[in-house]
Amino acid sequence: MSPLNLAAHLGQDEFLAQVLHRQFLHVPGAIEDPASLISWEDLNNIIASQRLEPPRLRLSMDGEMLPQYRYASPVTTRRHTVYHRLMPTELHARLREGASLVIDAIDEIHPSIGAASAELEGWLRTGVQTNLYASWTAREGFGTHWDDHDVVVVQIDGAKRWRLFGQTRVAPMYKDTEEPEDPPKEPVAELVLRPGDILYLPRGTWHAVSASEGEHSLHLTFGIQTMSGAQLVSWLADDLRGEELLRLDLPVHASDEDRRDYLGKVRDLISAALDDPSVISRYVASRDDSDLQRLRPSLPYINGVPADGDLMVKLTTGRATLTDVDDGVIFHASDNEWELAKEAGPLLSYLIKSFPYPVTLYELGGASGLPVETVADLMSELVDGQALTVERRSR
Repeated sequence: MSPLNLAAHLGQDEFLAQVLHRQFLHVPGAIEDPASLISWEDLNNIIASQRLEPPRLRLSMDGEMLPQYRYASPVTTRRHTVYHRLMPTELHARLREGASLVIDAIDEIHPSIGAASAELEGWLRTGVQTNLYASWTAREGFGTHWDDHDVVVVQIDGAKRWRLFGQTRVAPMYKDTEEPEDPPKEPVAELVLRPGDILYLPRGTWHAVSASEGEHSLHLTFGIQTMSGAQLVSWLADDLRGEELLRLDLPVHASDEDRRDYLGKVRDLISAALDDPSVISRYVASRDDSDLQRLRPSLPYINGVPADGDLMVKLTTGRATLTDVDDGVIFHASDNEWELAKEAGPLLSYLIKSFPYPVTLYELGGASGLPVETVADLMSELVDGQALTVERRSR
């Protein structure tokens, strides 16, 4: 698999400075071979081989999810558990009637999409979930709606018309104090996405989507987790729990004067924390450090990584961080921390730069000047800390 490199297609630093969270962006023909991400054959195999219960796999029409009995039949196993077998005849009929097919989090079950999602996570430093959408008619699966997260859309096959109506509430949230006002009747932009096109939409952008061009449509939507000021304040409250003042009981039964004194001290404490511009960096780093989005076991290597130079390893997160300290390096990944000797620095840097693609123990040894046995021992530590996964080279 070759990297999709959505960052380059979207514009790298220019995108971050001028577009992200601000305005929509359409990049026609950005991806030369979008079918390398997923093909119709891949989709057929996933549906046939996976037991994807709603809402993981669902059909949607006119903004409503269709009941499962309209396209699947219950099957009772010999252990008396029940799952639903998708019936192709009924599925085809519902899709001809105008339903849209959705598979949530397809990045978790299809490697090339998982790699593209992981690249995006490493660039934007936040979590990404990728959903697949397929439709065949001009009937809208979801109606005119907005999302509570930014999205990057990649058109894989066919064509789909997007009508964009702009925002009626800036940066609406999943947990918000009010709903956005209704969108205007006329769109501010109307686009037809074709294979290889990319579309970026900030959260809160009203849009309506349909396969109205006389051909089927297959696209991916990379949903980008939000990092808002409200989340920063919530994290800061937890971060300040070490302060005795905030652990004390509220002065519920005190005089007004004592209450004012207490609130003044709380205000001073919070103001001092917010006066430090590094507070945003610390918050983002805390999210990076705790990222568990792409954990993967390393079977059969449950007793450590053998000193086999051909074994391949890769990080389970694109948001690992490496910090130089006086007597070594500190490595954060997958909700764990390692304090290691300076010699481990080049090896860990190589792992980070290689993500989301695997490298051999020989490559890591060459990058660090360490013998394969030493590399294997360090990789065993990272596997135990769920920051690393091991796989054999494809034959």
